[in-house]
Amino acid sequence: MRVAMIGTGYVGLVSGACFADFGHVVTCIDKAVDKIDALNRGEIPIYEPGLQQLVAKNVEEERLFFTTDPAKAVREADAVFIAVGTPARRGDGHADLSYVYQAAEEIAHLINGFTVVVTKSTVPVGTGDEVEAIINRTNPSADIAVVSNPEFLREGAAINDFKRPDRVVVGTEDERAVKVMRELYRPLYLNETPILVTKRRTSELIKYAANAFLAVKITFINEIADLCEKVGANVQEVSRGIGLDNRIGGKFLHAGPGYGGSCFPKDTLALSKIGTDAGSELKIVNSVIEVNAGRKKRMAEKVISFLGGDVTGKTIALLGLAFKPNTDDMREAPSIDIVSRLQEAGAKIRAFDPASMGEAGHIMADVLFCDGPYHAIENADALVIVTEWDQFRALDLERVKSLLKQPNVVDLRNIYETEDMLQRGFRYTSIGRAY
Repeated sequence: MRVAMIGTGYVGLVSGACFADFGHVVTCIDKAVDKIDALNRGEIPIYEPGLQQLVAKNVEEERLFFTTDPAKAVREADAVFIAVGTPARRGDGHADLSYVYQAAEEIAHLINGFTVVVTKSTVPVGTGDEVEAIINRTNPSADIAVVSNPEFLREGAAINDFKRPDRVVVGTEDERAVKVMRELYRPLYLNETPILVTKRRTSELIKYAANAFLAVKITFINEIADLCEKVGANVQEVSRGIGLDNRIGGKFLHAGPGYGGSCFPKDTLALSKIGTDAGSELKIVNSVIEVNAGRKKRMAEKVISFLGGDVTGKTIALLGLAFKPNTDDMREAPSIDIVSRLQEAGAKIRAFDPASMGEAGHIMADVLFCDGPYHAIENADALVIVTEWDQFRALDLERVKSLLKQPNVVDLRNIYETEDMLQRGFRYTSIGRAY
């Protein structure tokens, strides 16, 4: 089948490359000339393991194309995906749908024959209705079906998530559109992937509800971690104990400095606004937003307290800046709040991250970005582990100890064992482990 993908951001580029790898002919479209030129040179604008190789393979096999001109691709497309950004609007937290609606208006003039228009972007309930109205108003003769097909891609594991998903959600009541969507995802039939067909508004809500629920799990275990520290319990053992219950499951029960990234902060806030507008306040979601924001700020206080309450003039080494491993995404990363508060308290920051230092440089001022973990640690008064990249899990601890001015380690991801660190002579603290 022929696919036009409007937007070459994270979702559009990953989805386009994966659809091409399924055997479809995909054209990814973006207004940013520099980005399209770079993609045509084989340069990938985001950090995602395996994506560069996947793009190169499908470009070489002439199934994946990049352009700034949507005309030919949209006219020939069986399906046009809208995969543009929906950032939170400043001031009120609602999702900014201006890019979605602009894309709908632009493709309306180009549609030729029956075409499925798919909202891949994360959008509030009712957005598909407006997209349909815009296209029909702009081009009354357009023969379309507007479908909601939310993405569930984890940064750092997006290709696997697309090709081996837990489910595919398709929101439409048009049988012609269902047939097209099943054909697009036909390779997943081999894996017996469930394809859940719902009404469009239901599909739009599923994405928000899923992300909010995961954010609730993260925030819940973080609060349990705080309790563990007060009562002398171990949050990792608590997580295992409750995660073995099939009704709960062990995923997203890892205590840490709070969630960040492109989805959970934006989507929980948007869902809260949807609830308010609908007259159905989401008190649990609202609490999660508040608790998570406070937690990220408290992580710096944990470091300051561990270092005696005063970090004036002290040098602190941070390992990990991105909100999670295997990505360069700095959006809402806990490291932002941690660095800001430590600097405000008078500390000097040295930092290393395998992928996100370029992005961090646009956000953080007066931070010395280092060439590697040991460079960051050298002559620091304390080491703070913020993101659990694999390379930080196997540091040469004797070397770490010799490089630090004082053997102080604050492990915000619990990647080391308390007893082992203490036996090695470190002053060590972590999350939710009182011993």
